[in-house]
Parts: sequence; structure tokens; C-alpha cells
Amino acid sequence: MEARGQSSIAAARYTLPATRLSSEDILFCIDVDPESLVEMKNTSASGRPFTRLESIKQAILLFINAKLAINPDHRFAYSALGKTPFWLKKEFSSEVESAIAAFRAISVDSSAGHADLTHLFKVANHEAKKSRSQNRLLRVILIYCRSSVVPQHQWPTNQKLFTFDVVYLHNKPGPDNCPQKVYDGLVDALEQVSEYEGYIFESGQGLTRVLFRHMCVLLSHPQQRCVQDDIDIPKSLTKKSPAPDSATPNPAAAVADQECVPVSSQ
Repeated sequence: MEARGQSSIAAARYTLPATRLSSEDILFCIDVDPESLVEMKNTSASGRPFTRLESIKQAILLFINAKLAINPDHRFAYSALGKTPFWLKKEFSSEVESAIAAFRAISVDSSAGHADLTHLFKVANHEAKKSRSQNRLLRVILIYCRSSVVPQHQWPTNQKLFTFDVVYLHNKPGPDNCPQKVYDGLVDALEQVSEYEGYIFESGQGLTRVLFRHMCVLLSHPQQRCVQDDIDIPKSLTKKSPAPDSATPNPAAAVADQECVPVSSQ
């Protein structure tokens, strides 16, 4: 009787079947509005400030190298956004040199102004079908830099074939800027088109390390993601370190807190 009982317990034990994550085809779309030339607070070795566009290129290269270290089968393609999106490098590739070649083709569109994402979504929808036929997933990562231009789009709510992530770099709110409206418009687009949980991050601080931090979180695979509200990484080092004197304010903690405030709370 005891052996039979142990056998029934073993038979009822829950097991999680092994699953294989699909390799990703990731399409970057880089905003080339004149605001992409706004200077960041970080400087190069020569003392010249980095622009947003230069920092974006560095962040994408960081992302690609890290993503390929996780799985060398991931592939990447590159586009830019003026008034409408256009290709920089259409063929998906796992070669880092392909990104560098695409970056050489980037030029700022001084007449950008209006931004329409409809064509980007159409292209992504087409590429997603090709990726699915190869048992792959398509993801679009938009890096947007306009502080007063709400992107427009027209897209049916029942078509969700790709994951959509956004990194939004903007100026602080002012008479000529409405980053809150832009942020809300990007959230609406994300919720309407993204197949898996899409992430949106923003920064108005002008700090390269904040951009890099956001890109590192975007390394997460769409099939393994929690909802964005549950993200608790990266951990704050200032919160882990005990304060020497509770009566003494910690400037570093104040800066860290300011960097983590989303646009939606401003």
C-alpha cells in the first residue's frame, strides 16, 4: 500500500514542459528630427558634449553586443524616422558591422516636423509575417526625440503581429514643449499595436547612463516579460546603502529619484 501511494504521488507531481524561446528579428527606428542633435550632459574625452543621436548609436551598439552574447541567432535591421520612416539597412543581420554601416547613412531631417508611424507599422506587419514563417519574432524599438510633436498613426486594433518598444528622450516641459502629450500618444500607439508586453521608457535628464539603463532593460525577451509596472530592475544602489545620518540629505539619492520620475507624473 505504501509503495502504491508513493507511485500515485509521483504521477500527480506537476512538471513544466521545456519551451524554446523564438529568436528575434529586431527593427530599430531612430528619430532624425533636429531635436536628435540636442546635447546630452555627458562629454567626450575632448570635452565636447555628446548629442542624443551619438548617444543613441552607442546605446544600440551596447544592446546589439549584449543581445548577441545571449543568443547569436538574433538579427537586426535599421530605419530612421523623419516625417515618415525610411530604411537605413533593410536586411536583417547578426553582424555588428551592419549597424555601423547603417549609422553612417544617418542624416538629420531638418524639415521633419510631423511624425506618422503608420508606414512603420505597415512595414513591421509585413516583416513580422516573414519572421513568423521562420519561427522567429519581430520586435520594433522606436527611439523618439521630439518634445512637442505627438506621433500620429492609423492602425486596426485587431492586428498585433509584433512587439513594440519605445525609448523617449525629450526636453523638460515648457511653453514650447508638451512631452506629456507626446508620451501619452506613444503609450496609445504601443497598446494598440504590440503583440507581447511592450515597454516604454523616457528621460528628460539628458544623461547617457539613463539611456543605457533603459536599453539594458529592453534586452528582456518579449516571451519572458512581466508587465512594465512590475519591473524592479535595475536595483538602486542608493537604497541598498544605509544612510550614515538620517538627518543629512543624500544628494546622490535625490538625483537618482529625479531620473526615475516618468513623464506621466510631471
